[in-house]
Amino acid sequence: MWGSVVTPAGAAGRPKVIAGPVLGRRRRPGASGEAVGMAAAITATDLVKVYGRGVAQVRALDGVSVAFGRARLTAIVGPSGSGKSTLMQCLAGLDTPTSGRVLLGDVDVTALSDRRLTRLRLDRVGFVFQSFNLLPQLTARENILLPAALAGRSVDKGRFRDLVDMLGIGDRLRHLPSELSGGQQQRVAIARAMLGRPEVIFADEPTGNLDSASSDQVLELLRTAVRDLGQTTVMVTHDQTAASFADQVITMADGRVAA
Repeated sequence: MWGSVVTPAGAAGRPKVIAGPVLGRRRRPGASGEAVGMAAAITATDLVKVYGRGVAQVRALDGVSVAFGRARLTAIVGPSGSGKSTLMQCLAGLDTPTSGRVLLGDVDVTALSDRRLTRLRLDRVGFVFQSFNLLPQLTARENILLPAALAGRSVDKGRFRDLVDMLGIGDRLRHLPSELSGGQQQRVAIARAMLGRPEVIFADEPTGNLDSASSDQVLELLRTAVRDLGQTTVMVTHDQTAASFADQVITMADGRVAA
């Protein structure tokens, strides 16, 4: 299977998009400088998603097979209606494919009950959305800690401090979302997603509501999380500038991975 892959040698100091195989690529060197072969964090096999019936039937995914490497930032791009958001929703267990299989590590997401899916999303997956999805009545700190409270997990205070320092929101923890800029709200959302050390973060148009300066800052933070913390991240975006921050770019068209 072929798609677009990003190398770390872009002319403007950012990764450069080239043609190459989607599966089996080598990720960027780790912190030690040693190149490490790609291991799959998520694998999708023959995913099909059909909405509606008869003449109103829409085939949103049409036999998608793709793997996402660990400790990589992967962008899924494509025009509206290409299937990129549907793919992410099926990967994250937010939607059920009509047929096919999704593995998160060694867990078959498509075979889980609703109860076990909810538990998996609480324990092993983080989400960052375009609209931030912060609760307006809670402070930044309370929003960050909310998933841990819902999951009944104790909070790693060292991890919390490290994240808020890395994201530059230590002086905003007592503020309500209405008292934060869009970029600050998205940083809070990223901290919330990362606090529980999820295996994968799914970011759905994370810069869609931000100006260009805030967008670049958020994308640099996502890159830092991959580089310094080994955080696997899958980002859906229509923005080629956002995609240029990724290690790997998967292009969707008409429900398929584009050749």
